[in-house]
Amino acid sequence: MEIQGNCSDQFGAVREVFADSLRSGADVGASVAIYVDGEPVVDLWGGYADQECTQPWQRDTITNVWSITKTMTAVCALVLADRGELDLSAPVAKYWPEFGIAGKDHVEIRHLLGHTAGLPDWDQPMTLDDLCDWEKATTLLARQSPRWEPGTESGYHRFTHGFLLGEVVRRVCLQSIGAFFADQIAGPLDVDFHIGLAAEHDHRVSDDIPATGPAPAANPHVAIPVGAYVTVQDTWSTQWRRAEIPAATGYGNARSVAALQSVLALGGQTPTSRLLSEATCRAVFDEQSHGTDLVLGIPLRFGMGYALNADDAPVSTTNPQTCYWGGRGGSLIVNDLDARMTIAYVMNQMTNLGLTDPRGQRLLQAAYKSLTR
Repeated sequence: MEIQGNCSDQFGAVREVFADSLRSGADVGASVAIYVDGEPVVDLWGGYADQECTQPWQRDTITNVWSITKTMTAVCALVLADRGELDLSAPVAKYWPEFGIAGKDHVEIRHLLGHTAGLPDWDQPMTLDDLCDWEKATTLLARQSPRWEPGTESGYHRFTHGFLLGEVVRRVCLQSIGAFFADQIAGPLDVDFHIGLAAEHDHRVSDDIPATGPAPAANPHVAIPVGAYVTVQDTWSTQWRRAEIPAATGYGNARSVAALQSVLALGGQTPTSRLLSEATCRAVFDEQSHGTDLVLGIPLRFGMGYALNADDAPVSTTNPQTCYWGGRGGSLIVNDLDARMTIAYVMNQMTNLGLTDPRGQRLLQAAYKSLTR
């Protein structure tokens, strides 16, 4: 399987792991990127952009990265906080008055970022049309009561996370979060990542390939079941691509994910300016919860917008200042502020393995092994 791109000699082990994943068929098409000190030391892609294996994955191929989008949404909130326009410890109702009812008057912005707000789902079933209706999705959430005491435990806000934070961003800056992200973050950094995709990019999209084999068994430790409103096939539609669903409709590749997220690993510094202060970057590590997540049923330690390094976490490194998240099907982003390193893996072949997907885990291990050479 031919691989394209660049890889420094020091990180040759990453190239070998990536090649093996494509060669073995674990991946159909994929990309991996690693930035150290703001410089790309790995930028590789290979395989095919379609399930039939007729179209090669190109340098500019992008795909739906699902919940990796949440880390971009978090950056939007952090940028506004850094500018003094958003107080992460303020009640959500300060910016979104309609939200402060039904026991939510004490829900804070940090609770939204840390999945502890008690709103992991809607109280009524939602269709794809509903998820693409911003006013309906946010109005319903504003009317709901929390399912547990906000700030006490995490329960992964699979779709609601993006609508909650996105509405706060909209109230603060009078732009949709997709527009704010494009104008204030991705555009100035010249990063090819999109929250909601314009038609001009459709020809570059590699549609996600559904996971094969049986779905995972129900987790007996899950206390709060969450509805699954979207199939992989739904994401092949124009409706999904155009929608700004800031928890899920992000489009990019490993290069674009790593390039943008590496700003966090560098303490807020971009190649030409500063996006975030070091203090705001450190705020990511303000622990919001640590325990078995009520929705995912696995041990997680959440900070502000990211899961944090922990011995019992599904993603764990030797460096304490490490934050991460993954997307449905297997994509992964890891920011290590101690090593000033960012690792991103984006693919089209989905699995049901979540954050324990061995493809991303092997690349992560190879990256750290290379770093110490």
